[in-house]
Amino acid sequence: MAAGAPLEPELEPPTTRIRICAILEAGDAFAGQRVVVGGWVRAGREQGGGRFAFLDVNDGSCLGNLRVKVDAGTTAPRPLARLTATGTSVLVEGELQADPRAKHGVELSVETLIEVGEVDAAAYPLPKTKPGHPLDPAYLRDFLHLRARTNLIGAVLRIRSELSSATDAYFRDNGFQRVHTPIITTSDCEGAGEMFQVTTLFSQAEKLDKELKENPAASQVDIDAAKIVVKEKGDIVAQLKSAQATKEKIAAAVSELKKAKESVSRMEERSRLTYGIPRSEDGSIAFVNDFFKCPSYLTVSGQLQLETLACGLTNVYTFGPTFRAENSHTSRHLAEFWMVEAEMAFANLQDDMNRAESYVQYLCKWLLEHCRAEMEFMVKHHDEAAIERLELASSTPLERISYTKAVEMLQDADKIFENKVEWGIDLASEHERYLTEVVFKKPLIVFNYPKGIKAFYMRLNDDQKTVAAMDVLVPKVGELIGGSQREERLDILEQRILDAGLDLEQYAKYLDLRCFGSVKHSGFGLGLERMVLFATGLDNIRDVIPFPRYPGRADL
Repeated sequence: MAAGAPLEPELEPPTTRIRICAILEAGDAFAGQRVVVGGWVRAGREQGGGRFAFLDVNDGSCLGNLRVKVDAGTTAPRPLARLTATGTSVLVEGELQADPRAKHGVELSVETLIEVGEVDAAAYPLPKTKPGHPLDPAYLRDFLHLRARTNLIGAVLRIRSELSSATDAYFRDNGFQRVHTPIITTSDCEGAGEMFQVTTLFSQAEKLDKELKENPAASQVDIDAAKIVVKEKGDIVAQLKSAQATKEKIAAAVSELKKAKESVSRMEERSRLTYGIPRSEDGSIAFVNDFFKCPSYLTVSGQLQLETLACGLTNVYTFGPTFRAENSHTSRHLAEFWMVEAEMAFANLQDDMNRAESYVQYLCKWLLEHCRAEMEFMVKHHDEAAIERLELASSTPLERISYTKAVEMLQDADKIFENKVEWGIDLASEHERYLTEVVFKKPLIVFNYPKGIKAFYMRLNDDQKTVAAMDVLVPKVGELIGGSQREERLDILEQRILDAGLDLEQYAKYLDLRCFGSVKHSGFGLGLERMVLFATGLDNIRDVIPFPRYPGRADL
């Protein structure tokens, strides 16, 4: 050990904790084994005149709780009452014992109380609830940091986790490469203009404003005085040269003159600094001073980048966050959400629809196999048709109709819609749900939409009125997937970009794909949160993402 160095603290031994789901799945098969269990108390009660307590402990690995028995002597000098409050965390070691009175046929008899995280029961915002009476999801949104401890949000997050695992398994098994597209971009994939801007101009301006207040720029009087000094020092240099002074004296004078000129230059440059965001001569924001030297944004889609990678790797997908600065407070919109986007070279619209249908069916089957308990919880407490909906979607081919046919069916419907139905409109959620819930009673695909309501990159059909676009519509949600065959013809794509009011220069590299080995290619995107809504039957998208971002809220 080095002289004077402090003694090395010993590391704690690793915690060999077993997940509660493994215990409950095994039933009494683990009886007699010593285990370490950690979790949070859902409910606790003292019994036997205070000689022992039963704790219902949950660690988030499943819906079920493990019954834990703690004797008063084990907790001494801490009273049992300090363990029974809802929300208390415990890490305990003991022996599993078969007990037919316990809900899952097994309980843990605690021998060692390793750790306890106590709770102020009066302040804890997630009270013990009666069976069959879960907390209101709207109430839980005010406690994002704690709501994962509830049955509802715990189940939702496990479903979300399994959908993520299923996504990677599906695309890997079907020959896709997972790639990572940028979150920061300079292009607007959708052409809607509702994007979050990424800039350092504000922080730069705040820093400069503070610095100018602490060290104000020189006044014109100060600058004029400094220029006089420059003139004087220049005269001295001239005089020394005229007098044929030594090289050393002339060099020293020239050095002083140079310093004086540099001082004036710095003073003039600093005097041109202004408070606030820098602007160009025409009054526009001077993005040349920004970090990326041009306007940049949080991505609304990785599709444009995916297309470039598909034209080299053939089949690719990405899975990550996307952002929309849409000032919407509806139950279907978020400012930040997760998208699964796939892109396939040498694929037309039929290939695109087939792949999207296959993917949705795979997800539904995966949930039925891997999240049965969570889905049964949803059926019992939120949507009695949740499992039936997944079973139907996973086993039945999706209906396919053209946009024109969909409009005709809506116009013939014995229902008055809030949004008028006519050819050329962007189908509203009420229209999509009517088709899936009333007409077909299952998911369907609508294809060949009017070009005026779709993005510039979608392939123009021969009728010059529609594009090779498709949407997968599902009950409870409406649009789950949006996709299309991409426009591979350079001249048509350029015109579509111009018609959308976008700058061709921003899409130069994207257009290059049509110049060098262009191929037909297609792709689609699935909103993960919408898939969770479809599966669970929950009504609000803010309840199916851990930390929802929407206008006015960006907690944690």
